[in-house]
Amino acid sequence: MTTARFNAIAAATAWRDQARTEGAGQRIEELYGCDVFSEKVMRQRLPKSVFQRLMNTIKRGQKLDAQLADTVAAAMKDWAVERGATHYTHWFQPLTGLTAEKHDSFINTDGSHSVVSQFSGSALTQGEPDASSFPSGGLRATFEARGYTAWDPTSPVFLNRSGPNVTLCIPTAFVSWTGEALDNKTPLLRSIEALSNQAMRILRILGSDQGVGRINTTLGPEQEYFLIDRNLYFARPDLLHCDRTLFGAKPPKGQQLEDHYFGSIPARVLSYMAEVEGELYRLGVPVKTRHNEVAPAQFEIAPIFENANVAVDHQMLLMETLKRVAPRYGLQCILHEKPFAGINGSGKHNNWAISTDTGVNLLDPRDDTHTNLQFMVFLCAVIRAVDIHADLLRASIASASNDHRLGANEAPPAIISIFLGDMLTDIIDQIESGTTRRTKKGGQLDLGATTLPNLPRDAGDRNRTSPFAFTGNKFEFRAVGSSQTSAWPMTVLNTIVAESLDFVASSFERSLGKNPNPAKVQKVVSDLLRTIIKEHKRVVFNGDGYSKEWHEEAERRGLPHLRDSVDALPVFLKKRAGDLFAKYKVLSRAETEARGHIFLEKYVKQVTIEAETMVSISRTMVFPAALQHQRRLAEAISAAQGADVDVGDQRAILEDLVALIGKLSGATNRLEAALAHEASGSHLEHAKHVRDGVKPAMADVREAADALESVVADELWPLPTYRDLLFIK
Repeated sequence: MTTARFNAIAAATAWRDQARTEGAGQRIEELYGCDVFSEKVMRQRLPKSVFQRLMNTIKRGQKLDAQLADTVAAAMKDWAVERGATHYTHWFQPLTGLTAEKHDSFINTDGSHSVVSQFSGSALTQGEPDASSFPSGGLRATFEARGYTAWDPTSPVFLNRSGPNVTLCIPTAFVSWTGEALDNKTPLLRSIEALSNQAMRILRILGSDQGVGRINTTLGPEQEYFLIDRNLYFARPDLLHCDRTLFGAKPPKGQQLEDHYFGSIPARVLSYMAEVEGELYRLGVPVKTRHNEVAPAQFEIAPIFENANVAVDHQMLLMETLKRVAPRYGLQCILHEKPFAGINGSGKHNNWAISTDTGVNLLDPRDDTHTNLQFMVFLCAVIRAVDIHADLLRASIASASNDHRLGANEAPPAIISIFLGDMLTDIIDQIESGTTRRTKKGGQLDLGATTLPNLPRDAGDRNRTSPFAFTGNKFEFRAVGSSQTSAWPMTVLNTIVAESLDFVASSFERSLGKNPNPAKVQKVVSDLLRTIIKEHKRVVFNGDGYSKEWHEEAERRGLPHLRDSVDALPVFLKKRAGDLFAKYKVLSRAETEARGHIFLEKYVKQVTIEAETMVSISRTMVFPAALQHQRRLAEAISAAQGADVDVGDQRAILEDLVALIGKLSGATNRLEAALAHEASGSHLEHAKHVRDGVKPAMADVREAADALESVVADELWPLPTYRDLLFIK
């Protein structure tokens, strides 16, 4: 193998054999919560009246009292400085899909030129980062630079540590000078408010609003990721620039034995996981589970449920922490949806529910579900929302990277459907027929050995091929990509459910009139639920989402099949989408359309970077290695011919090799030509050219290069192979 590849593999195996074992497990109690300006800390440091008014904002959604800011800021600064902080930052989530921050020092000067430490209420509540270089989708011109960040008190302030440096991080919203949202947090908060308003109408009609002040959506995003050795990572330009492999022949062993899933966690990886968990506990992120995923070198971490806004912020911290800690163990964390061809990709399963501020989960069916009218109303509202707005839900998870994942290897298909399971499907069938008499029970599992307990069995199985599955007391949106922020899919989901709840509440109010009696409520509710089920049950599917039969059946049902991002993302450019978000004050029509343009532009840029990287690797690494192998083979054949040896078979091998090299050269030329083509018109036209012109050319280059990898001498191949990347742990 090449010297560079040999050195990378040698370094990788050294890390594996000397894995660090002093993880953070012993420090968890010491670290837990110590870097979060938590409710406990606020109770200790704030005057009682100030604390109570701030809690009203955080827990009840009451408007923030600006007069509190100076007092809160002073307490926050003292707490941070005591823990080593020298700077503060407004931590926000622009439309790059990442987080952003600009650090300011607590140091200031007074009139006598003395240095003082200050942090005012105005500095806490409002910042002014430059908005011109963040994606705006045409909302702002390049020369229009002013933007504002606004403190979000519902998400905890925390300390970020990097070596000896400590920074106070204040979660904020980010808007332009015109007030238009340039981030993911602002529309998420608006969508939660919209859903709360409509859900409260339902509770008031059903008479179950006593003591309830607002409705929250809760979220628990399961994060899948890959870990590979860092030395091998740096030897792969495609991983370095694109976070996925653009080349790589299928190894003899992949995931076909299914021996990695839930297997024993390698020592180095377990040490890494423990330190990640320690860092997250320190930041107040309540992670719960860790395990090996299906693909080799793939793993998962999952948190405990939280209110959606906080969960999204914590999810961003989780991804950053996974990335930041990995190099300490000689590892690289890869969050791309499909870093390796032929094995499972990575998702971020978003477990979503609706809860009151008194702690009642409105999607909990309870034991006798057929009598739980409140649950059935919310369930049917979600079914209606997903059916009517399936295109929006599909578009919310569209990206160039997720296109590689959807539809295979345990990733759900691009057709949006709902899995309900046997018990709920039976109940909605009963509602449709006009009477509800029973709730299916799961019973007990007798394991056949007296030493083993009988296990309670759920009333229905689970479905790994469903993009939107009911899983006991929540919905699991499985189609979200692993590198994606959860904020945007949750914003879309909250909004479409708010629209559906609005429809249901308005229908009830028209039919019930003033002062309805319980019997009338029961009849009106039952009649509307029956109508909703008849009109929208087409979106319910409990079978195999990968099957050809389902694709054909979905088409007969009239369900949208937006196969890739170029088909899906234009949904946000349509008037219907703009009107929906505007109606519930989640986004203006211009803000919605801007996001469509931003996502399409990102698609074009991402694929273009991949294509240019592919050309570079093909020209400077794969092609020279193949030519060197060709020269060796030709020289060997020539020497054998000189010794009067039959070289017919060897000549055939050489001819095949020359043909493959020619195929690679031709495909690379065509890819360069596709990249050089100037697509005119809108972002959508550019995206169509990339999909229809650039991506097929990329596939041809990969096919030729992967075929060459299978025949070129291993010592000449310049790139760490899948065998190296996936199995050196």
